Amino acid sequence: MKQQLVKILVIDDDPKVPWILSEGLSENYEIISARDGDEGIQMLSKNKPQLVLLDIKMPGKSGIEVLEKVKSIDNQLDVIMLSGHGDTPNIVESIRRGASEFINKPFDVKEVEIHIQNVLEQRRLRQELTQLKSVLKAKSQYDELVGDSPGILEVKNIIEQVAPSELTVLIRGDSGTGKEIIARLIHTLSERRTESLTKVNCAAIPRDLLEAELFGYEKGAFTGAHKTKPGRFEIASKGTMFLDEIGDMPMELQSKLLQVLEQREFVRVGGIHNIKVDVRIVCATNRNLEKAIEEGLFRDDLFYRLNEITIKVPSLRSRKEDIPLLVDHFIRRYNALYEKEVRSISSRAMKILMDYDWPGNVRQLENLIKQIVVRNDESIAYTSLEAVESPPPIRQTPHIPEVGETGYSLKKRVSNAIEFEEKTVIKEVLNKTNWNRRKAADLLGISYRSLLYKIKDYAITN
Repeated sequence: MKQQLVKILVIDDDPKVPWILSEGLSENYEIISARDGDEGIQMLSKNKPQLVLLDIKMPGKSGIEVLEKVKSIDNQLDVIMLSGHGDTPNIVESIRRGASEFINKPFDVKEVEIHIQNVLEQRRLRQELTQLKSVLKAKSQYDELVGDSPGILEVKNIIEQVAPSELTVLIRGDSGTGKEIIARLIHTLSERRTESLTKVNCAAIPRDLLEAELFGYEKGAFTGAHKTKPGRFEIASKGTMFLDEIGDMPMELQSKLLQVLEQREFVRVGGIHNIKVDVRIVCATNRNLEKAIEEGLFRDDLFYRLNEITIKVPSLRSRKEDIPLLVDHFIRRYNALYEKEVRSISSRAMKILMDYDWPGNVRQLENLIKQIVVRNDESIAYTSLEAVESPPPIRQTPHIPEVGETGYSLKKRVSNAIEFEEKTVIKEVLNKTNWNRRKAADLLGISYRSLLYKIKDYAITN
């Protein structure tokens, strides 16, 4: 297989320089050249070189000016400065502005090749370090997606399959299930991981501001638009755009989003020119989009375009076997964050967590464990979850004696009813406090001694 040549752009007003390099360097390099800074800048996007050799002193734009422009276009592109003797101040300034190395003129071609190899090797090492950081970051993201239930294992499997692709992903699930974690994991495992992940919550921004936020605006587009402002799509170019709560996007913006998905371009608010953008889109929603389509609130063509890959995140109530893992994960996290030493929770507390329905999903569980760790008090689970989850007790009708037993004595019949009610309430409170008699007495508003007498008199047992 033929080795791919390293493309080097030489920007120098002296035509002999690129010719000497082309003739003298090994066959591993392809030399392209520009005679001044403006031509060189134009060739950057057209030819996409892997390295730039740039003369410091040229007519028109200086080498330092060109260096600044090159770095604004591609900050990762290495630039080696070519300098004559006596250019020390300019050399120092160019290094400060991002040049990788400098070579004095006149130069020996073999020396130039050594410099080029050094710069390329440094870039290779930087790329390996970036990849290693990405792998570690992805691993930490996977640590956030806690669970080994079938539903979560299926989610992880889909993420691994689709992350390296450019497919649009729609993440669906209830609030609090971890949709944003999944979006970040997709980005971290993708080829775009070295670029940014830009998040926009479509439900959190007022509808009349959302268009300007997403697509930017031109100067004078509306009152207060004193200068041109790029939108989030431009900022996210080459990276990933995460549109959270996509089901809440207004209908009038959905067609504009569809244009971005299909044509990779859009027009700023108040603009007339199409702006090209290279961005991957990941969306999330907790809404029933099919129902929204029926109600005329969501475009069906946009839905089908977003729905290239769907990841359905299971609710916590459908994967309760993951709760012990999640509890342990959150205890360790908040122990470290708040410098606590909570080791675990009791089996009774865990049973309460396992029996609860979790309408707020993982987010609700996390917040509860955070409170338990910070306050070092697992009774929070008893008071907050049992009070919500437990249905009101079914009270038995008090036994009111028949007329034959007590006659028509009102006093006796009322006394019997009061005793029945008192015994029932005491049993409820004792069960709620796990038979902590002092807590029960406080809740009942009676003394500890009185409670003990009543437990004995009514023969109340655990």
